[in-house]
Amino acid sequence: MKRILVPTDFSVQAENALKVAAQLAARHASAIYLLHSVEMPLHLATSANAGSLPQSIYFIKLAEQHFSELLEKPYLQDLEIHEAIGNDEIYEDIKKAVTANDIDLIVMGSHGASGFKEMFVGSNAEKVVRTSDIPVLVIKNEHPDFQVKDFVFASDCSDECKAPFQKAYAFANSLGAKTHLLYINTPAGFKTSTQAYKMMEKFIDGLDLTNVALHVYNDGSVEKGILSFAREQHADMIGMSTHGRKGLSHFFNGSISEDLVNHAKMPIITFKI
Repeated sequence: MKRILVPTDFSVQAENALKVAAQLAARHASAIYLLHSVEMPLHLATSANAGSLPQSIYFIKLAEQHFSELLEKPYLQDLEIHEAIGNDEIYEDIKKAVTANDIDLIVMGSHGASGFKEMFVGSNAEKVVRTSDIPVLVIKNEHPDFQVKDFVFASDCSDECKAPFQKAYAFANSLGAKTHLLYINTPAGFKTSTQAYKMMEKFIDGLDLTNVALHVYNDGSVEKGILSFAREQHADMIGMSTHGRKGLSHFFNGSISEDLVNHAKMPIITFKI
């Protein structure tokens, strides 16, 4: 975790993400790459009139001013910070920044209940999570002291989820967290407890794990089960794997209910299959 990308629109939610990134950077001697995408008004972005150029420069200068003010924040002092301004769609700018700077982790902010829903259903940020080849950490609230003691990784324990789980486990270990591997047992795909635990033990067989607990949780749906278990466990973070549109749709576009998407209070991190 040497390079952390934080997309920002200079909102409170984006700063919540930046504060978490700053804490991670301080602990792991990481560099932070701040990225702002200048969203030109449509009539400027599509105008062939050279007269629009001064207005375009205005938006860039305004972003530079916001960066200057942000970099004066006490929590960013003594950290290595790089800032950049993109001029494409935010998810495209993020993809370019990840490649150009060899980014290890993206940390993004989210707006309340409606914003969290927007993030994962049809928004630009949803595209980031869906298409990102590196982990994406979504921060919903302010965390003055970002500590993760209990990390829940929800999985169907299929072979394709093994590699993402290993990455998630390594990430949790870097935070000093205990990993709770969670399988949600639903009526549609019911397994006895014996069957479920055998499946999970096979899933982790051969992995070098030292701080992992296995859990089978019964509920009416996967989404409700994840949320209920995380609450009961007093978890600090939820993790899951995605594999592009198919993977994200499995978790967020119809499978994970609005109860999870809108009401999860803790950070969520995704790992690409």
